[in-house]
Amino acid sequence: MKVDILTLFPEMFRGPFDESIIRRAQDKGLVQIGLHQIRDHAADRHHTVDDTPYGGGAGMVMKPEPLAACIETARQHNPHATVLLTSPKGVPLSHRLAVDLAARPGLIIVCGRYEGIDERVRELFVDQEISIGDYVLSGGELAAMVVVDAVTRLVPGVLGSEESAANDSFSDGLLEYPQYTRPPVFRNHAVPEVLLSGNHALIAQWRRQQALQRTRRQRPDLLETAPLTEQDRRFLAQSHP
Repeated sequence: MKVDILTLFPEMFRGPFDESIIRRAQDKGLVQIGLHQIRDHAADRHHTVDDTPYGGGAGMVMKPEPLAACIETARQHNPHATVLLTSPKGVPLSHRLAVDLAARPGLIIVCGRYEGIDERVRELFVDQEISIGDYVLSGGELAAMVVVDAVTRLVPGVLGSEESAANDSFSDGLLEYPQYTRPPVFRNHAVPEVLLSGNHALIAQWRRQQALQRTRRQRPDLLETAPLTEQDRRFLAQSHP
């Protein structure tokens, strides 16, 4: 997958994209990430990328010309990419959406700044607006990093084990079950005996029930759309909240 990011602050991405899973994905050649400075596409000698909004109001708006030119340049090298705009007005990023984006041949992510971008750029070029939460950031760069991280780990081969992503929270509509490792007792708190039993069927049942209980406690809204079995429903009805 090829990902192009259009931003006024490309240096913000150097640290996060040079470490951990995203770095390994690039080293393996599974993901290519390109950073594009929007100012390079401004026509004037001051590299102006913003102007006051028509109709008045506070703040500045990103000008259409340099942003459109930057998108068109990125498309030359990523012609089948889906163009995303990080924006608090976008659809919420979810696991399901991340899975969908990971299956695309490429992404072009536009990082908004100031009060936003000229609406004509959105109408002409943007395929989808994405939000990472109901709050406002100083710019779209941090949101773009979140999108790239969520999508990259779902690209086949990146994690090295399909099971790692398959058991994540939200992968089956529920929050993930509790995890334990050595030692078996830590500060008088022991690992649940079922995990030491070696009985894989019981372990799977325990994990499913723990995921159901945790989801009911912390994100009950997810149970409304999670694909629950009749056994799941009976367990929830019979167990304490």
